[in-house]
This record gives sequence, C-alpha cells and structure tokens, in this order.
Amino acid sequence: MVVLAGISILFGGCKDRKVNFITIGTGGVTGIYYPTGVAISRMINQKYDEYNIKATVESTSGSVFNVNAVLNTDLVFGVVQSDRQYQAYNGLAEWSKYGKQTDLRSVFSVHPESITLIASEKSGIREMNDLKGKRVNLGNPGSGYLQNSRDVLKAVGLNEKNDLSAEYVKAVEAPGLLQDGRIDAFFYTVGHPNANIKEATSGRIKVFIVPIKGPGIDKILTEYSYYAESIIAHSFYPYALNTEDISTIGVKATFVTSKNTDENIVYVVTKEVFNNFEVFKSLHPSYEVLTKKDMLKGLSAPIHKGALRYYRQAGLDQYIDPKLIIE
Repeated sequence: MVVLAGISILFGGCKDRKVNFITIGTGGVTGIYYPTGVAISRMINQKYDEYNIKATVESTSGSVFNVNAVLNTDLVFGVVQSDRQYQAYNGLAEWSKYGKQTDLRSVFSVHPESITLIASEKSGIREMNDLKGKRVNLGNPGSGYLQNSRDVLKAVGLNEKNDLSAEYVKAVEAPGLLQDGRIDAFFYTVGHPNANIKEATSGRIKVFIVPIKGPGIDKILTEYSYYAESIIAHSFYPYALNTEDISTIGVKATFVTSKNTDENIVYVVTKEVFNNFEVFKSLHPSYEVLTKKDMLKGLSAPIHKGALRYYRQAGLDQYIDPKLIIE
C-alpha cells in the first residue's frame, strides 16, 4: 500500500488550489482506533470544499507502529495509547535505544482503554496468578497492549518466558484461538464494549473476564502516571461468566502527530472534532463519558501549535498541563 502523507497537489485551471492528503494510522478494524480514525476523516472530508484536505484511514498494527510512522512521515496522524506516547517522548521501552522522540506532538485524548484479560472457563484462570503454566496471548509486536500485558505480568511476579506459554498474535485472531482451545487466555487493552471481546464471550466455550487487581497492580498505579483504575461493566458482555463489574487498570487513547506537521492542518482537524463534539460522542458507547476537559488529559508530549491555537480560541487551554505548552 502506498501511503500519501501530507502531499500537496496543485490542480490546473482557473481555480487552482492546493490539496493536502493526510493519512490517519489507527489499529485493527475490530478495535475502536479504526472507527475513531474513520470518524475524524469523515468530518474533515465533509468540509473538503472549505479546507482542501482529503483524509484517509489506514489500519495498522497499533501504537508503536503509529508513533514511528508519524515521526518518519509515513502517517500524518496516529491513534496511540497514552503510555506509548509517554514512552516514545521520553525514550523508554522500544525507543530506549533510539533516545527521546522529541518531535512527537499531542493533539488530544479520546477514550479510556482498559487492560482486559479473557480466559476460558476450563482453564481455571480466575485471577492473574492463575496464568502460570497457561497458554496466553500477550499481543502482537507493534501494538500498545503488548507492553501493558508485560507490565501487569511483572507486577504479579510472572515472567512471560519462564512462567507461561506466550503467544504474540493480533487481537483480531485471539477470540478464535480461544474458542478453538488453542490458547487459554488473552490480553487486550481496549475501550468497551468491544467487538473482539463480544466474539470471545459469545462462543461455544464459556469465558471469564479476569480482574486485574492486587498489591502489585496498586504499585503500578503509583509508579506510572499514565495508568489509572478502570471498571469494565459486566452488562457489556452478558454471555461471560462474570456476575459483577470487573476491576482492572487502563490507559487512554490519544491522537498524535509530528512537530513538523503543518499548523493549519492540525488546527482544522482539532477544530472539526471539538466543534462537532456531540456528533463525535455518539459514534461509539466508549465515547459517552467524554468531556472536552477529559480530551486534554492523559497527554505527555507537548501540544502541537496548531491544536494549541484552537484551544486558546475556544478557552480550553486552561485544562492543559502547562508543561505541555511549548511556544
């Protein structure tokens, strides 16, 4: 696939105009990143005659890929977990050997995402420590939730190489593997309700959504500012064996770009999302709890100057961490 990112084309004739093509990197089509990208691109494309911007969406392997693709200009925007944004900007995890990715810029946050652990009934997994000796999908390389899986395993004293049989396939494949009996459990960091989790809970094999809690998990919350307590409503998945809401922890989905992205393009995208806020919220149940103030939380890279221009005009800059404002 050839990705057109920020390419300008000049059409001939008496009404010459520069058209900017922008590509938004998302995630798997069954997750929430993809419809988020589609919703934003639709808002922009509906105003094509006004802005001369044509937006397209690309399904990608997730957060790590999106950060790297934005920084090397293969993408203009990307949806990225808040923890991955923090790690990239500060040169941690996958970026430790490359250094701080200081060209990364925040635009806004979107929905909360919960670290979700699904286990088959016959596996006997009812808490994190029960994962020892089991076949568990942790997530595909390039995804944000692979690191989340590793974080919570480490927090409860489990080693992915020695204590369990780890798989590293995409989230879209995991429900089928669970229902076929080829894995005992899988992790997925995602907003709820989610189609993948519904698929996993609606099959022949009965499943349980495992709480992620305890002293080790509490320690994560104090050590890493991008993690927060989260609750998954059991009513979202009526065919799961759970009879009460599930306690876990989570991050936020964030919308990012590069420092070098044209200020006017970022301004337009930010303006359209916030000016159509109620429409945006109606696109998925995960967005129902959103407020404009919430969409400026959970960010760790500086705010792009184009987005900041809109926030100042709208009086929303008061909700931005002052450390994220770089003139």
